[in-house]
Amino acid sequence: EDIILYTTIEFGFFELSDSVSTGSSLMPQKKNPDSMELVRGKSARVFGHLITLLTMLKGLPMAYNKDMQEDKEAVFGAADTTRNCLQITATVLQNLRVREDKTQNAAVEGYLNATELADYLSKKDVPFRDAHELAGKIVLRAIKLKVELNDLELSEMQKYCPKIQADIYDVLSLKQTLKTKNVIGGTAPERVEEAMRKAKLYLTTQQQR
Repeated sequence: EDIILYTTIEFGFFELSDSVSTGSSLMPQKKNPDSMELVRGKSARVFGHLITLLTMLKGLPMAYNKDMQEDKEAVFGAADTTRNCLQITATVLQNLRVREDKTQNAAVEGYLNATELADYLSKKDVPFRDAHELAGKIVLRAIKLKVELNDLELSEMQKYCPKIQADIYDVLSLKQTLKTKNVIGGTAPERVEEAMRKAKLYLTTQQQR
């Protein structure tokens, strides 16, 4: 679902290769993520097979019952569908292109660093409840002036809180915003690298089984 969503014009974070997408019958410039849409659709078959098995076994006494002759179609159907979907998904991921310009712009737009501003104020001995309110007011001022927080004049911020100094711009930078989320699953570079190592180790382990 995320891959389908992020390949849309509205996001544009990913671009599918021609081998796993089709052209639009109406718009020649459009790529349709048919491969992932079919994977999404075929997953319904697997859920259907699961319901078949659960319903078949519901209320049966212990030991073998003739009802269970009907489980083969569901089991093998689910296995075949899952295997085919994984193969297609692997091909999609191997050829997926990340559009860094789009992801970069999305990361610095929309006042996503407002939380950093509130945290900055709380470190300046401003109670967090007040810091949260002040950050909200500063964001509203930035919206009114049609600028991002990073581009808001220091004097404008200091109208709301004199404790804000020039170092706020380092705090609000994308690099620092990512770096501060240094927790398991966080956005800090070392945490991302850690997650990638774990994912690669898991895949290697699964392939060796």
